[in-house]
Amino acid sequence: QVHLVESGGGLVQPGGSLNLSCVASAPNFNNYIIGWFRQAPGKEREFVACINVVRSGFYSNSVRGRFTVSRDNAKKTVYLEMNSLTFEDTAVYFCAADFRPRGAIVLREPSSYNSWGQGTQVTVSS
Repeated sequence: QVHLVESGGGLVQPGGSLNLSCVASAPNFNNYIIGWFRQAPGKEREFVACINVVRSGFYSNSVRGRFTVSRDNAKKTVYLEMNSLTFEDTAVYFCAADFRPRGAIVLREPSSYNSWGQGTQVTVSS
């Protein structure tokens, strides 16, 4: 398994922005697909975005056009840039990793990922 640590969460007003980071411990980090998920109180964990080994990003319908996922393999870090935040974006955000060295794949199910971070809280409030 891969050790993942998220950071960058916090309190932001509606319309504001936050940048989340996910740092991984994997020596061959470039072979991992990284996903971002979120979980609001009383709700199931839901897919937000993922970026695969060929750096293709995929997004849920609710964040497409507002969020951008990127990766820096040299720093073993994946970023989630979040803009135009709304109350509905309030949740604990988790990054997840799975070893998938081949292909431009997308993984949207939490069960597809083998390793998880501890999460970082994002609160959108006025």
